[in-house]
Amino acid sequence: MSTFKAVRIDKDDAGYRAAFADFTDADLMDGDVTVRVTHSTVNYKDGLAITGKSPVVRKFPMIPGVDFTGVVESSASAEFKPGDKVILNGWGVGEGHFGGFSQKARLKSEWLVPLPDGLAPEQAMAIGTAGYTSMLCLMALEKHGVTPAMGPAIVTGAAGGVGSVAVALLKNAGWHVIACTRRPEEADYLKGLGADEILDTKEFEAPPRPLMKERWAAGIDAVGSLTLAHVLAATKYNGAIAACGLAQGMDLPTTVAPFILRAVALLGVESVQCSKARRIEAWGRLARELDKAKLASMTTHVPFDKVMDAARDIVQGKVRGRIVVDIA
Repeated sequence: MSTFKAVRIDKDDAGYRAAFADFTDADLMDGDVTVRVTHSTVNYKDGLAITGKSPVVRKFPMIPGVDFTGVVESSASAEFKPGDKVILNGWGVGEGHFGGFSQKARLKSEWLVPLPDGLAPEQAMAIGTAGYTSMLCLMALEKHGVTPAMGPAIVTGAAGGVGSVAVALLKNAGWHVIACTRRPEEADYLKGLGADEILDTKEFEAPPRPLMKERWAAGIDAVGSLTLAHVLAATKYNGAIAACGLAQGMDLPTTVAPFILRAVALLGVESVQCSKARRIEAWGRLARELDKAKLASMTTHVPFDKVMDAARDIVQGKVRGRIVVDIA
């Protein structure tokens, strides 16, 4: 039986470790579709899984990687046939089910969505879970009813994966975009994506007052903690913030003042268990609305054998934008 390469994470008496290993089809987990993986990406969660800095992985051994694109090799599902190009993200893949840092994957057909027209496999992974989550945030803001006419939109963690795509998407949707980052040296990069203003997160180091000067009508936050507390305190009346991350921490040291005195809405955005219909909608909009030149400008490609280096870099805050892993 032929073998293929994958990253394997083990945890036992010898400790927690990640290394490349050989697998066969017989090693794959249950599912009705087998995919030849062509591309993956490195998200912050993947970095945590490979380094073990957070208990992301729930079962051992595990193949990490919460995203991939690939070509269907075999299928027992009426929905997919050999040769179909597909995207996978979420559903606990890379945490409890073998994931995308592998040359092959087997999984449930209901977890897959077709690669939309107008999007190449490597572009889909340049977007990845981070960019897909950014689109879910934009959709949440639109559903709530905030519009560019109400004022600017802020993006926190703007130089990261979620933030970079969020800046480009919001600009395309007509917003005046304030890019908030702890890396002011990335100002030219962020302005190239569409940022109108750059805000240094040093402004957010001290605890905020319950209410502060109204500065923005909407926002996409991937940071959490003190940064999100500041963002909420300075959100305009009837504004809304879509929250999707915790890069700074899980705590939220705020008060009820923004919610009960300014009718500010905090919109939680979750991407892992999102319905298939919303996934297809989000990926279709990304294919149509995300500027491909801007996507290319925020993307770095790495070969499969460098994926663990990239994972360590993203946890250490050394990564700008998005990383595509060329699995094939």
